[in-house]
Amino acid sequence: MATSISDEVNRSSGQFDGTEDEYNYRSVSRAAVLSVVFGLLGLFSWYFPEVTVLSLAGLVLTLVALRNFKRFPTELSGKPVAIVGGLLSLLMVIASPVRHTYIYYTELPEGYERISFSALKSPMGAPDVPPDSALGLNGKKVFLKGYIHPTSLASNASKTFILVPDWATCCFGQQPPLTHMVEVRLSGDQFANKSFRRHSLAGTLQVRPSIKPIEGLQGVFYELEADHFQ
Repeated sequence: MATSISDEVNRSSGQFDGTEDEYNYRSVSRAAVLSVVFGLLGLFSWYFPEVTVLSLAGLVLTLVALRNFKRFPTELSGKPVAIVGGLLSLLMVIASPVRHTYIYYTELPEGYERISFSALKSPMGAPDVPPDSALGLNGKKVFLKGYIHPTSLASNASKTFILVPDWATCCFGQQPPLTHMVEVRLSGDQFANKSFRRHSLAGTLQVRPSIKPIEGLQGVFYELEADHFQ
């Protein structure tokens, strides 16, 4: 009886017959944990295609974790965690590009020309005035994507706001260069509220010869009378 109790004590403490219980001394794979973290962050690529790079990082971390499990089978744990992270990352690496490709080929309203802010921005080092590529768009019906500048909304249901090209300017409310801003006026019963997501707009673009002052910002050269807002 004494021997049986002694054996049980040794087993519970991780020792039995002079050997250590390896399961009590396995460390969780950091690569496996990070693969889940990046896999979860990669879910945002459903809305922001540039975030797909996080899903790719999650896949790389999963492969690193699986390789380490083979090299150190008795020292590392967390293989199910790595598999979950890998599946999340693989899902978004496939689904996100498919979704955004479909949107790209179906979102352009008939009769509008797709443009980007690169056509409106002044070249680096040049004066902050509309370049020739922007002047050529004056009066044209265009389709443009961007973010709502947070300080440009007069209310939670505003008919006018400033559109900017990047997420950083949108979120932190900095003063963008003049050629990085478009004043938008929504037609009909459309209205906008504060949002950090990217919006799609279609309407008639006007390029002003001089700066139009804007409350809270320096001013704008570009105005868009938007027929479509999403």
